Amino acid sequence: MTDPIPQAVLDAADMSEITQLILTERECRDLGRWQRMASCFHPDSRVKLSWFNGTGPKFVEGSIDMARRGMMAKHRLGPIGVRLAGHRAVASLSAIIDIPEVISEIEVQLSSHARFLFRTEKRDGRWGISFFDCLYLRDELTTAIPGISVPVTFEDLKPFRKSYRVLSYMLSLKVYAPNTELAGDDRPETVAALMAEVFGWAGIDPDAPR
Repeated sequence: MTDPIPQAVLDAADMSEITQLILTERECRDLGRWQRMASCFHPDSRVKLSWFNGTGPKFVEGSIDMARRGMMAKHRLGPIGVRLAGHRAVASLSAIIDIPEVISEIEVQLSSHARFLFRTEKRDGRWGISFFDCLYLRDELTTAIPGISVPVTFEDLKPFRKSYRVLSYMLSLKVYAPNTELAGDDRPETVAALMAEVFGWAGIDPDAPR
């Protein structure tokens, strides 16, 4: 008689699959591998970011359109923490969204610091993304060539939220209408609400000991 596989081993396999799922989705987003990116989302998944609110499949379509507009975002990702709850799990990671742009003939780069929150589900033996949310921390704008002034003023950024004001400004240049009501460090109550929603969906206490 074969001994049953320990639960810890099964959990580790699930956590590894979820980690690879998130890395695959983000890598495909950066490299324009759209079909493979789409396969990471469940058909009824939801994505809510600064520039998008809709289903996972529509998010892929929106990402294609964003690339066509010349907004070529790349992502620097931190380690992924996975919390399992049966066939549901929450994956959390820090990220920096880098977007190069030319403003008034000056090459600049936006770096938006954030935390990505992925809610994943195992359906028919396969993990997929059910929800993708972002918690915005802060952002910054630098010139590509040192010593050149950034061609953006305080008045340009004044209409936007502190935790993602440069990102919002850059989106507005590309004729996007950024969502100003998302979770951000400048409004702690929005962070608490998002965390409660995300971990509550999985039935997880985020402060519970390991």
